[in-house]
Amino acid sequence: MKNLAACSEQEQVTDPVAGSAVVAAGPEGRPTRDRVTQLLLEHGAATAAQLGVELGLSPAAIRRHLDAMLADGDVIARDQVVRGQRGRGRPARIFRLTDSGRRRCGTHTYDGMATAALRWISRYGGPDAVDAFAAEQVAALEARCRAAMEGAGDDPLARAEALAGALTAEGYAANASTIASGGQLCQHHCPVAHVAAEFPQLCEAETAVISRLVGTHVQRLATIAHGDGVCTTHIPTQPKPSVSSVRTDR
Repeated sequence: MKNLAACSEQEQVTDPVAGSAVVAAGPEGRPTRDRVTQLLLEHGAATAAQLGVELGLSPAAIRRHLDAMLADGDVIARDQVVRGQRGRGRPARIFRLTDSGRRRCGTHTYDGMATAALRWISRYGGPDAVDAFAAEQVAALEARCRAAMEGAGDDPLARAEALAGALTAEGYAANASTIASGGQLCQHHCPVAHVAAEFPQLCEAETAVISRLVGTHVQRLATIAHGDGVCTTHIPTQPKPSVSSVRTDR
């Protein structure tokens, strides 16, 4: 993500499987721990094996960083839920960023000032003023996303995929997927989560923007501001128009 700080020196991690030191920094010189943080932001949650595949390191090498992040309170872990028959051994652990882990990405630097400003607006302007402020704040985001989605067509699911790409470019680490009941837009990062926890009008204004951009009614199922790991928006399947036949042989 663009908010992750770059680091000039390369970090070397000994890969217990390969038995030799491997360079753990990416092309920009970002150390492995920041790259792990970035992937967790993008995916919401992942196992050490999944992270290792993307970073080109063994799960054992990745676990060293995850253990350190656990100790620092930057991630939490739970056992992976396995459906059906499970093999021998303990289930893999799923890792997810904590609020403090997200804050280390530098995305909440101005949270205190923003929250204080909204409290002032609420105190002297009332709820309507907060609603108007929230709508104005997302207006520029809507305009940029609409421009980025040009040529996406009219299908809501196709537009959701285009919107996910536009939101990712804005720092939301978003992705879209098709599910049985329609589509789903997931945002794994929210730059204003801590402010929106107190002022949900920001989430409501953003949901309205998503609805307008995909061209259909949507439903917010979860938000990071509410304590969920991912902001999830459901895009219902559009009902197909019924076609009735008229008998002409009577």
